[in-house]
Amino acid sequence: MPHMTHLSTSTPARPALDSAATGLLNALGCFTLWGSFPIYFKLLQHVPALEVLAHRVLGSAVLLVILILIWGQWPALCAEFRNLRRLGFYLLTASLIAGNWLLYIWAVQNSRILEASLGYYINPLVNVLLGVIFLSERLNPRQGIAVLIATLGVLALVIGYGVFPWISLILAFSFGSYGLLRKKAGHTATLGLCVETLLIAPIALLFLATQNGGVLGQVDQQTDALLLAAGLVTVIPLLMFLQATQRLRLSTVGLIQYLTPTLQFLLAVVVYRESFTPIHLIAFSCIWLALALYTLDAWFGHRRSLA
Repeated sequence: MPHMTHLSTSTPARPALDSAATGLLNALGCFTLWGSFPIYFKLLQHVPALEVLAHRVLGSAVLLVILILIWGQWPALCAEFRNLRRLGFYLLTASLIAGNWLLYIWAVQNSRILEASLGYYINPLVNVLLGVIFLSERLNPRQGIAVLIATLGVLALVIGYGVFPWISLILAFSFGSYGLLRKKAGHTATLGLCVETLLIAPIALLFLATQNGGVLGQVDQQTDALLLAAGLVTVIPLLMFLQATQRLRLSTVGLIQYLTPTLQFLLAVVVYRESFTPIHLIAFSCIWLALALYTLDAWFGHRRSLA
């Protein structure tokens, strides 16, 4: 690296450092919040999962519309609703994310957090698999071994318990498919999620109407506050994630994302005392090894691209 004077480097470097620090804080913040979701949904254990989902959809829709107005994206939002072909696409992605949210809420409320965390550990490898199937991407030998080891981890659960880990796999594939479709759409996360929640909002309202408003105002103030905060709980980490991806390399964000399932795993085992057997240890060890191989491959690939 050529010698540069202190004067020539100090001025432009400071904003870059500030931007990276802001990105890192946002990445740590959003993945910590997502990893803490079991605490929030456990506090709403006495509320049916469908009702929690309805409040999450409605609260998110309201907040996102406000943000769209503030950011001057109202014309873009209206344009999406005038395009019937695009609306059909959004109905599909809305169904995927709503199904993913509902299953996750149900899993937490029914003490299946460990299975949910496994799903989000598997998710990056599912993304690789979906890229091969739908985007004609090729697996290099290290990626292929990583996917194979992860598959062995899933098989360990099937053989060890004789039970198919459907919660983990549905969460991983629904979120992976959602990400794949949204990537092809090419719109920002906020605009897309706003369209999706607005499409589901009438169904959420209708559901609450059939439940005579549900438990809101019927139990206690804590329940009311938690339900009314569902939109904030959803939108705040999303905004932090967007800030992180704008300021950090995607490889860095990809590494930090493992904080989410790790926190969920620790909450399941340490706080909520879910059963963690030797079979679980074998399965999770396979997944962790697969992720280590995948992450190292991605890291070295990134370093080679910079060389």
